[in-house]
Amino acid sequence: MAKAARMSVWLEDSEAKAPRTRRSEQPSGLDRERITEASVKLLDAEGLAKFSMRRLAGELGVTAMSVYWYVDTKDDLLELALDRVFGELEVPDPETVDTGDWRVLVRELAATYRAVIVRHPWISPQMGNYLNIGPNSLRFSRAVQRVVAATGLSLPRQRGAIASVFQFVYGYGTIEGHFRRRCAEAGMSQDDYFREAMAGFRVPEEMAEDFRHAEQMVAAVEDGHSVEEMRDADFQVALDLLVAGIEALVAQEPRKP
Repeated sequence: MAKAARMSVWLEDSEAKAPRTRRSEQPSGLDRERITEASVKLLDAEGLAKFSMRRLAGELGVTAMSVYWYVDTKDDLLELALDRVFGELEVPDPETVDTGDWRVLVRELAATYRAVIVRHPWISPQMGNYLNIGPNSLRFSRAVQRVVAATGLSLPRQRGAIASVFQFVYGYGTIEGHFRRRCAEAGMSQDDYFREAMAGFRVPEEMAEDFRHAEQMVAAVEDGHSVEEMRDADFQVALDLLVAGIEALVAQEPRKP
């Protein structure tokens, strides 16, 4: 019989894996918390493509085999690192959800989600690779579901509302995070990178009428506005549209007797 697929480090029976040899031979000074923290720092600094257990062990000053005392696979470690980053997400307390304006809370949750994705560009592909059922991930998911439930939407529509807002934020933050990293790797500010790129780009004449927003962006940067300011403004407009869409669906819900 084929071995069952490994679903998640969070579905394992114990938090720490069993030692391969005598307990007295366990590497000193290491624990899962320290290894996870070092992994996040290394991933932030060098990205996912360069991450390896050997590279991590070098940062920790131990052998690669020492790391395997605490995790079975590299995937387990990446899943732990991902949930560690989710711990940075800010969520409202339950009382605020019960008494606050859901519109404000949706915007706050969207903002913190975007900020974390931008701050840690390596997490974007990882969110699709894992189940995201760690404690920090569940904490954020619970907050999102409580806030969207407060809109008064039916359950099927709540799922759609969550998807519309947070999949949008995921995509927006992913592109933003990768653009920031590309600029940093080029040793340029975002504004300088944008200026240089647009200086070498010419819109085909037959498309000029449809690309007026690009000309406006170039003019705005030359006028002293930053790429970041324009990106923030676009994000808020998009979020306005999504909130308005949720409000429109709420208005369609049958009135409770």
